[in-house]
This record gives sequence, structure tokens and C-alpha cells, in this order.
Amino acid sequence: MTTAKLYSIDGAELKSLNLPEQFDEEVNQDLIKRAVQVVRQSSRQKYGAAELAGKRSSAKLSRRRRDYKGGYGKGISRVPRKVMWKRGSQFGFEGAFAPGMKGGRQAHPAKPEKDFSLKINKKERRKAIRSAIAATAIQNFVSTRHKLPKSIPIIIENKFESFEKTKQVKDLLLKLGFEDELNRVNSKKVRPGKGKNRNRKYSLKRGPLIVFSNPCLLEKASRNLMGIESVSVEKLNAELLAPGAVPGRLVLWSEAAIERLGKEKLFTNNQIKIKKEEK
Repeated sequence: MTTAKLYSIDGAELKSLNLPEQFDEEVNQDLIKRAVQVVRQSSRQKYGAAELAGKRSSAKLSRRRRDYKGGYGKGISRVPRKVMWKRGSQFGFEGAFAPGMKGGRQAHPAKPEKDFSLKINKKERRKAIRSAIAATAIQNFVSTRHKLPKSIPIIIENKFESFEKTKQVKDLLLKLGFEDELNRVNSKKVRPGKGKNRNRKYSLKRGPLIVFSNPCLLEKASRNLMGIESVSVEKLNAELLAPGAVPGRLVLWSEAAIERLGKEKLFTNNQIKIKKEEK
């Protein structure tokens, strides 16, 4: 059974805790990657061309012999055209509506009704989350992307969840020795390429993840710190625990979150049975 140290809100060590069974799972990087792809694809915003885009022209296609404004006998290609000028019974045509014409529709536009979401088996998703949780307690995984001042995982006493101010969270992180980590994530760079025009102008680094037991003021207190995210323990997913499908994120757990993880056996195959017994 894996153990971890419990810290006070002053940064002092209090005692050692036994971690729940989720931390003993074998790290399966392929399964984590699959679960992350499902989360990302399922949250992808739909997009597509307007139904009448490129079809608002008055162009028509006519090759009838005696059709007024027709193109019969003109020696021109068979594409929809609109009349730009006329001289008696003579008309000036311009291609429109068809793909490849000026102002015409796209040949195969993006369809807004397309479903990008992917599916994953419930047991596989839970196993992927357990695997990602286990990776957060392994030094070799976490040290590749974070600057660690202490042994991991880091568990903080329940008073942590009562924090209301951003300054309180920042001071605690400094007391725990996360000054280098905060400096690492405190950078915002302009993204290269067309992503700048698509509501993602800046590229940010991922810092520590704060996990609490139930919705509390800590969520608001921590969201103004750059690179830091917070989430309730039952809403954990593979993408939060392994950003970019790379396992080993630095996680700060509240003591109550660890207790709930073990008591309710979250993300295990026995989770549903326990919930039914409570009802």
C-alpha cells in the first residue's frame, strides 16, 4: 500500500496516510491516451457552412433552344450562370452557384450535423482514470514536467478547502516550496499559426491540479492563479490528470478528497454498488 505525507496549511508535516487502492493501479499509457482522446473529441465544438452559403445567387442552368436568357448555342461550358448585362436579345453571363465559380458554394463543405464524439467502455474509462491517478504518485512521471520541492503525492489538511482568497492559496504553495513551479507556469506566449484567430491566441503551461472533496470556495480562490486548475474529486477525468495524454501531473489533494476516494471507491468497478447501497 502506498503512503503519503499529510501537510498542514502552514506547510508543516503532520503524519503519514495510507493511500486508497486507486494509487496502486499499473500505469497504462495507451489506455490513458485513448481516454484523453475521448474527452477531447466529445468536447469539440461543432462547425460547418451555412445551409445557403454560396447558393444565394440568381444563377440558373438552361440549355433549351428557345429559352429566354438561355445559353444555348453560345459555345460556353455547362455551368449555372447569371446575367450581368444585356443588349437586346444578347446577354452577358457570369458563372455562379457552382463550386469553383466566384462566390459559388463549396464542393464538400463542413457539415454542422457531424458528430465528433467518441465512445469508450465504462470499465476502460475508469481504469484509465485509476492509471492516471497512480501516475501522479510516481516521481519519474511527475518530475518530467514539473519542478518538485517535496515527495509526492501531496495531501493537505481539510482546512485547505475553507480558503476564500487567492492570496491564501498562493502563500500555501510558497510555503510548500512551489516557487520554481509557479515561475515556470507564469508565462503566456502568443501561439504560432492560425490558432491566434480561433479564440486561442495564447499558449499556457499546465501547473498543479487541486482536488477537493465537494464544491467549495477553494475553487474560486485558486482559479486566478495562472496554470492552476481545480476540480471536485468525483469529476476527475483522464485529460485533467494527464494533459496531452502524458501521465504524471502534479496534484494537490485535500485530506477529505483522499478519504472520499477510498470510502466511495471512486473509479473502481465497485463504485456503482456502493452508490446503490447508499440510496
